Amino acid sequence: MSQKVEKLIDKKGLRLDGRKPDELRPIKIEVGVLANADGSAYIQQGKNKILAAVYGPRELHPKHLALPDRTVLRCRYHMAPFSVQERKSPAPSRREIELSKVIREALEPSLFLEYYPRTAIDVFIEVLQADGGTRCASITAASLALADAGIPMRDLVVACAAGKVDDTIVLDLMDTEDKKGNADVPVALMPNLNAITLLQMDGNLSLEEFEKAVNLAIDGCKKIYAMQKEALRAKYVNIKEVEE
Repeated sequence: MSQKVEKLIDKKGLRLDGRKPDELRPIKIEVGVLANADGSAYIQQGKNKILAAVYGPRELHPKHLALPDRTVLRCRYHMAPFSVQERKSPAPSRREIELSKVIREALEPSLFLEYYPRTAIDVFIEVLQADGGTRCASITAASLALADAGIPMRDLVVACAAGKVDDTIVLDLMDTEDKKGNADVPVALMPNLNAITLLQMDGNLSLEEFEKAVNLAIDGCKKIYAMQKEALRAKYVNIKEVEE
């Protein structure tokens, strides 16, 4: 007897969480949430809850890792043991090590690394609750934390994924769509410079579907970018009000 295939998009064209194909999940962003970090940010995107903290630029230890012409950007992406349904080992997994590298490479083009030779900037990302698309939400939060730390930047980096679910191209995949869908295309963007800093694809898409997914992800990035700028502005408006 064949198993009934679960439909991820209903007859009305709505997804499991009631969103239309081109809709983002609800997003909440806060900047400057940690007193002990040089810069920090928190993002809630759907059920994702992610914290990013930045320390530096500071002296690099061990010293032989220092570069004479630029700072070393180090990034650690980590999922808390309680962030997923089945308890995860606190030890860094191969996926976390890979995503740490992917996130670092997505952030580096936005920074003037040559301003701080022989130093390190450390970015720590802690996923408190995961529900699909954590790499994109982590890049969005980490970029804000770098801006909050006062590190000179060409532009904020914002990330969003699009993908294919039930033969439909959709924006901002949640966990079930990520696992049961046909494809996932994460994109990171510096909107002011119109420069893509990350483009990956997992799954199979035709060239036409790929172009549609990338364009949809870029549109999503631009919407989140407006929220990023608003979150930064809100922090400094609050500071001004407190000082007055």
